[in-house]
Amino acid sequence: MPPIDVPTTAAEDRKLLRRHLSWRRRLPMTERLAVAALILLFGLSGNTGLNQLEQIQARGGLIMLTLNGATTYFVGAEGETGFEYDLARYFADRLDVPLEVIPVATIADLIPYLQAGRGDFIAANLSRTTERMSDLRFGPVYETVQPVVVYRRGSRRPQTLEDLQGGTLVIPAGTTYAAILHQSGVALNWTEDGEASIEDLLEAVSAETIDYTILDSNVFELNRRFFPALRPAFELPETQQLAWATRRMDDDSLVQAMREFFHQADQAGVVASVRQRHFEHIETFEPVGTFTFLRQVRERLPPLRPMFEQAAADYDLDWRLLAAVGYQESHWDPDAVSRTGVRGIMMLTQRTARQVGIEDRLDPAQSIEGGARYLRSIIERLPERIEFPDRLWLALAAYNVGFGHLEDARILTQRRGGDPDRWLDVRDTLPLLTQERWHRQTRFGYARGYEPVHFVENVRTFFEILLWMEGRDHPLLVDSAEDLIET
Repeated sequence: MPPIDVPTTAAEDRKLLRRHLSWRRRLPMTERLAVAALILLFGLSGNTGLNQLEQIQARGGLIMLTLNGATTYFVGAEGETGFEYDLARYFADRLDVPLEVIPVATIADLIPYLQAGRGDFIAANLSRTTERMSDLRFGPVYETVQPVVVYRRGSRRPQTLEDLQGGTLVIPAGTTYAAILHQSGVALNWTEDGEASIEDLLEAVSAETIDYTILDSNVFELNRRFFPALRPAFELPETQQLAWATRRMDDDSLVQAMREFFHQADQAGVVASVRQRHFEHIETFEPVGTFTFLRQVRERLPPLRPMFEQAAADYDLDWRLLAAVGYQESHWDPDAVSRTGVRGIMMLTQRTARQVGIEDRLDPAQSIEGGARYLRSIIERLPERIEFPDRLWLALAAYNVGFGHLEDARILTQRRGGDPDRWLDVRDTLPLLTQERWHRQTRFGYARGYEPVHFVENVRTFFEILLWMEGRDHPLLVDSAEDLIET
């Protein structure tokens, strides 16, 4: 097998996997139809003569069991996404079959669904344990995390399990946390909730209906943006090794395909690329900033929301994205004026306002319409080969620092051996525009290149919070929409 190239854009890494990771030749269509017919004839008895992997390929679909959540699977602005989902999609590409997703309600439902034959494998931050190995066959470990105790800011921070005594501790059913607590030797009372989702438990801690819960560290880090009052108290010492799982049986063909996939995907940098895409932009998260954001969602967003929705519809954008840009620029203050003279909700310069035909930058509707038009123009100026979401993050960086400086950063990125069409690579280059030895090589010279990096990361965070709020019918958004309808 030839060596695998390091992936460049999000679109190209899928193409590389298709080209280099295919483990067998595709069956001719006549043979595929014959195999599918065999499954239909003998599938009920299970006597097909095909192993599990061949049955999946003949069936024409790989079924993933997972949870709805920030680290697993959800529907975002660009469609289906999530760390587990993106990895599984690459795996399905390798097998040359479409990926079908079945999200279950709780962690406790995953293994029963798998054992009942309702899916081919579990991809849901499931930890590999000795107890589970009696029922499941695991693929390779792709992530190592620590369980973390979560508490609410303002209450006493526990330092050890002993400090949880007397408080209300609720953990999700079906996890390894109960066994960890049993083995700790600490006399604790806790409840396993078989119906609550991870978000339900985080919301309960935030609302002070319970005192503590326990989650894996990666799950908490992605979800804490939505619950700014929550804090990590301490980590439990037991490391959790995450892996995909299939039913335990003599046939290990699917797990073997997983081993080959992860080996090749690790070498190609695909796993690292997916991890960066989903986790790295939250490194600068500040809970205080989210508190302020949520307050302004209630106080300032309602009268502006119809303007964001109208401008988004006019320029084929997501209104929540435009709202996130407006918040990052001005905190939705129509009278905002920066030290450099940019004004209004979308902080347009005089030159940009003239360019997009805006007469009054302090008029909210004009400012929002102008910002939407300007962002759309940047998106369209970027090379057509750049796909979303990289195209969007690059456009947002240009919205902040200027298209010329973005192009300078893209050229430097290429000179440094990176991919100029990939946001993560350009993001690493932008701060170099502050250094003379780098910006003297560019056309437009010096720029505060760290600012567009923070701008894009913050806009992504606020955008995702709005997506999450609307997906859950959060009262701050629902009430504001109802107030507008009444008025």
